[in-house]
Formats: sequence, C-alpha cells, structure tokens
Amino acid sequence: MSTIPEGHTLFVVDIEYTVPMEQIQAVIEPHMAFVRNAYAEGRFIASGAKVPRTGGVIVMTAPSLEDAQAYLAADPFVTENVASYSYTQFMPSNLHPALK
Repeated sequence: MSTIPEGHTLFVVDIEYTVPMEQIQAVIEPHMAFVRNAYAEGRFIASGAKVPRTGGVIVMTAPSLEDAQAYLAADPFVTENVASYSYTQFMPSNLHPALK
C-alpha cells in the first residue's frame, strides 16, 4: 500500500506562529492530539517544529488544496488563531522506497 493514496498529491504546509510562544504553549496539547489523529488517518507523512522555533512544517497528503485547507481548518492552531498556514502542493516524481 502506497503512502500516497491514489488520486492524492503531497503538500508542504508552512506554519508561522502569529502570537508569542506563551500563547502557543497553551494550545500545544490540543494541537498534538490533532496531529496524532492526522497520522492515524494516514493524512500526515511528517511534521515538526522549525529551528529556530517560529512555527512548524507538515508534509501531508490530500486529494486537493481545498481538502488540505478544510482538514487543517480544524487544527487548534487555526481555530485559536495562533498561527498562519501556507501551502505548497507538489506531485513527487521520486520517492524513497519506504514511501512507495
């Protein structure tokens, strides 16, 4: 079974914190619960904090940009308005064998 479902493409989601770190910390646990669920559903391939910690990055799969945006609209970072998200969609031409 492929990591990328048929009809899906990949997205690199760049997350920028828009509030001080103290406000981010208050939302980390609900955000991480959302992230764990996204992995369980097979939507996320990789994710983590930026260095330096000004936000994060998600690599995810979705059938469309609209679907990716709608899914991430439920992320507590979005619902609590503590971060902004930008999306880069790409169709991989090469994949590590572990991702095939």
